[in-house]
Amino acid sequence: MAKRDYYEVLGVDRSATPEEIRKAYRRLARRYHPDANPGDAQAAERFKEVKEAYDVLSDPEKRAAYDRFGHAGVDPTAAPGGGAGGGPFAGGPFRGGPFGGFDPFQGFEDIFDAFFGGGRAGGFAARPRRGDDIVAEMEIDFREAAFGVEREIEVSRTEPCDRCGGSGAEPGTGPVTCPQCRGQGQVQTARSTPFGQFVSVSTCPRCRGAGRVIETPCSRCQGRRMIRRRRRITVTVPAGVDDGARIRLSGQGHLGDHGGPPGDLYIDVRVRPHPVFTREGSDVISQVTIGIAQAALGTSLEIETLDGRETVRIPAGTQSGDEIRLRGKGIPHLRGRGRGDHRVRVRVEVPRNLSDQERALLLEWARLRGETVDPEDRSWFQRVRDAFNR
Repeated sequence: MAKRDYYEVLGVDRSATPEEIRKAYRRLARRYHPDANPGDAQAAERFKEVKEAYDVLSDPEKRAAYDRFGHAGVDPTAAPGGGAGGGPFAGGPFRGGPFGGFDPFQGFEDIFDAFFGGGRAGGFAARPRRGDDIVAEMEIDFREAAFGVEREIEVSRTEPCDRCGGSGAEPGTGPVTCPQCRGQGQVQTARSTPFGQFVSVSTCPRCRGAGRVIETPCSRCQGRRMIRRRRRITVTVPAGVDDGARIRLSGQGHLGDHGGPPGDLYIDVRVRPHPVFTREGSDVISQVTIGIAQAALGTSLEIETLDGRETVRIPAGTQSGDEIRLRGKGIPHLRGRGRGDHRVRVRVEVPRNLSDQERALLLEWARLRGETVDPEDRSWFQRVRDAFNR
């Protein structure tokens, strides 16, 4: 089967820059890597095709030959005029070897770098890395959650060293170009094998991929560029926040590496239970207990709300479990205008330990309503009836 055009394989124009070629390769390598597609032979073949295209187009010499001669310029077995060794690049590393110009190892570190990040053996130069996030917890009371509050919280985080300004070098000195990798952050090692010469790329062991070294480390941070400090940070808790909510403070986390941005600070909110109120969404729930007569005849009661004491009317005929709704007296909506309601749940209490007169009145009430009652103490019942008929 004829090979596809390498530019088509990577999905780039023939005028693509080296950086555009590299980005296209990294994107496709992540997509088709065998580790990401276990058991998928088609993905493995596609990955090999992408790798082969990148090996050619990322090398200026090979790319120039490919642009001029096509596949014959980089694959000796496809060269005009015959077999291996006949192409214009025969004799170089891997050229004329059993892989037909395809180096299965060169740049393989870049695949690992794409999946696992830089800074490991076989990776490339260190790149900026975002700082770690911090998660803290804050406890507030019910009213603070309803109407919002500002609180200070103390966190321990990494920050730039205030002595060296984050350079890692003692004041008056500075980082210098790494003499081992000459600022590249990576070193190449050539190895001769029966298949040809292998060139492997690895992170520079001296500068660890930074490309610069500190000859006189800062006496405070020991060259680490950062120190750990405790900071008091003001947190604005919005009105209407609920228990378990998480507040994000962008850029208030740990310092990033190699110039990367800091992480974020996350505050997990815990709301202490209220002795009177509970919450359902933006509504406040409270409970009031009334007697049978109050439920039957109606009454007015003073109750506690988020805005203070308020009189509420219990209409005649209220049943146990009914709710009285106070519009707009609940919790402010977290994302929007207005407030929820305050719902007063009514509980009708049945009296116990009645006096003789109370029992007599209830019996008469039952008689007037045609309700059948069956007191357990019939002798007592007779006494009450007799007393009532006097």
